Amino acid sequence: MKLNIALLAGDGIGPEVTEQAVKVSNAIAKKFNHTINWTPAITGAEAIDKVGEPYPDETHEICMKSDAILFGAIGHPKFDNDPSAKVRPEQGLLKMRQKLGLFANIRPTFTFPSLIEKSPLKKERIEGTNLIFIRELTGGIYFGERGRKDNGNTAFDTCTYKRSEIIRLAKKGFELAMKRSKKLCCVDKANVLESSRLWRETVKSMEKDFPEVEVSYEFVDAVAMRLVQWPNSYDVLITENLFGDILTDEASVISGSMGLMPSASVGTEKALFEPIHGSYPQAAGKNIANPLATILSAAMMFEDAFSLKEEAKLIRKVVNLSLEQSIVTEDLANGEKSYSTSEVGDWLVNNI
Repeated sequence: MKLNIALLAGDGIGPEVTEQAVKVSNAIAKKFNHTINWTPAITGAEAIDKVGEPYPDETHEICMKSDAILFGAIGHPKFDNDPSAKVRPEQGLLKMRQKLGLFANIRPTFTFPSLIEKSPLKKERIEGTNLIFIRELTGGIYFGERGRKDNGNTAFDTCTYKRSEIIRLAKKGFELAMKRSKKLCCVDKANVLESSRLWRETVKSMEKDFPEVEVSYEFVDAVAMRLVQWPNSYDVLITENLFGDILTDEASVISGSMGLMPSASVGTEKALFEPIHGSYPQAAGKNIANPLATILSAAMMFEDAFSLKEEAKLIRKVVNLSLEQSIVTEDLANGEKSYSTSEVGDWLVNNI
């Protein structure tokens, strides 16, 4: 099988961790007789430095011509520390999601048996956790009207949702729930926000189309609390953009490291696969970043974009093996022997 994949390494540790995912993917392709055509493209701070735009048209064209997109991370301190900057790397991420129509972010949270003691939460609370958030990506407060008034002393950001945006996101949630335990939780703030009332009203109207799915409705603050109390009580959760951004980062702590969780952003045509962590500029160029989230994102890509389940299964198998044998980067070593980013990648390739 021929796989055409756009490679957007991005900023910070992005190039280092995507390099390992490419090595692992190439090893998988060789073992299963596939051919991968990687097409690199610039984005984020690198793209701003080169062409003045965080998501250039040329990068968009490469993404549109690809079968799937593997993405690293976006962000650079020189922009974070400059509140007056008119162009920022993160604008590229929002523009990419919008232009590619990536309206749903699928973020699993699960535990690794060999790492469960390293989680900041008690073993008995998190054991068996295997949940998936589906976060709406192209609407809400991140894309609403915003601005300043009163000579810059008052700021506003508007959260706006159309029913059609909620329906297409909720449909993904219902369909995923049908493939799992048939439990779906809609996360909102319907006791305060009109946009959340539209979310709840819309999802309720869809229940009749999925009668086998048990649907619950919970306020975002209650979910934030229960995620650290009994995360294994959840299965599939759907929510709007801002709530999803916050809750998925909270959920990532359950596994023991943000460097472990993969994600996918999907739309009507394209799908992008990326680790949930940021660009971690403090570690850039030091060969110490954990590449496993990006490698597991590549596993999601094989399975979801190309329906290559055995290939994805093998990647997950060797990742679990590396954790069991403590072939880990310093974030998981707890003062014991640690391995570099590239050494972890090489170990996985050799075991494939």
